[in-house]
Amino acid sequence: MTKDMTNLEVLSTRAGFNSAVRHIKKTISIIESVGVNKNLADLLFELGDEEVSGDRIALLLRILLVDKLGYKAFSTNLSSVIEDPTALSQEFVKWKAVDLVVAYQHPDMGLLVANPKMPEELASFGALRKRELLVIYAGKANKPADELCQKAAETAAQLFEGQKPKISPALYKGNFTVKSLKKTPEPKTAAPRVKKAPVRAPKRPVRSGRSAVQAAKIKETVRVAAPAVTSAAPAPVAKGPVRMTPMYSVVVQNELFHNGNVEAWKKIVASYKAKYPQLEVYIYYDGERILDINSLFKWGKVKHGSSIQFAVAGTDIKDVAKLQRYLIQGASHQFEAFLHGPVNNVLKLF
Repeated sequence: MTKDMTNLEVLSTRAGFNSAVRHIKKTISIIESVGVNKNLADLLFELGDEEVSGDRIALLLRILLVDKLGYKAFSTNLSSVIEDPTALSQEFVKWKAVDLVVAYQHPDMGLLVANPKMPEELASFGALRKRELLVIYAGKANKPADELCQKAAETAAQLFEGQKPKISPALYKGNFTVKSLKKTPEPKTAAPRVKKAPVRAPKRPVRSGRSAVQAAKIKETVRVAAPAVTSAAPAPVAKGPVRMTPMYSVVVQNELFHNGNVEAWKKIVASYKAKYPQLEVYIYYDGERILDINSLFKWGKVKHGSSIQFAVAGTDIKDVAKLQRYLIQGASHQFEAFLHGPVNNVLKLF
């Protein structure tokens, strides 16, 4: 009884109650859609709703796949790193006998789900890390799950582990084929109206020598004058599925990744996040995530030839190649190009 009361405390506030109501409505709409032969991961990918993530995804997996549809499940802690899980979709797409959903506990982004038959959904996982939890769900939508579903879940887990198991021929016969995904369209925003400046009649030419010189100076001043500063419009909120790019490597070209390189990287990342506030840049070194870029200098281990990795996560990811190019320059002897200007100034690199 005490445990039940603790779970109901969230309803004691208006914000908590409204959040619960929104979650219930969203869950009901998803239940209705999944019940008509729709893959749960495909549906979440199309919705791209940031509210349905993390713990709420775990609840949906339990309510829909396990309790309602009776899907079979198999879990494993990965024994090795999988750099490119998208390649596995070439095999899973042939499994027409079962519906598949894979859940991956990402160390930085939390719980992620994907239809393993769709490479674009598996790409949101990025590289699969060693010892992280991976759960495979296999079923037949509204039909009762059978032993073939359990076998499919176990075989799929073995494929993610890099093994080469014997695949049952029965998995290749059925009606569970992939369908093209339709992302939720973003609302169109009207372009701001630009007020035209009134057209003025041209002035008469100045004939006197002194006046002509003054006029020429005035004309030149207008030509090089700084543009008027206008208030920037608020950045549109990007919608779509949250994903993470693969790991990109940056090789240190300096003798040591010193304080100047650190400051250059901090300015480059700050410029990228100022341009794309919905995106997050993850930096890794020696298999560990770097939460503070300053630690790369404090360790004293990042020397010439060392490789620092980074990835970008979020929705509508852009300019990753340009970010990598700037980070490579920031890790070389050309880092000083990013240190000009005021200390707290954000560079406009993107």
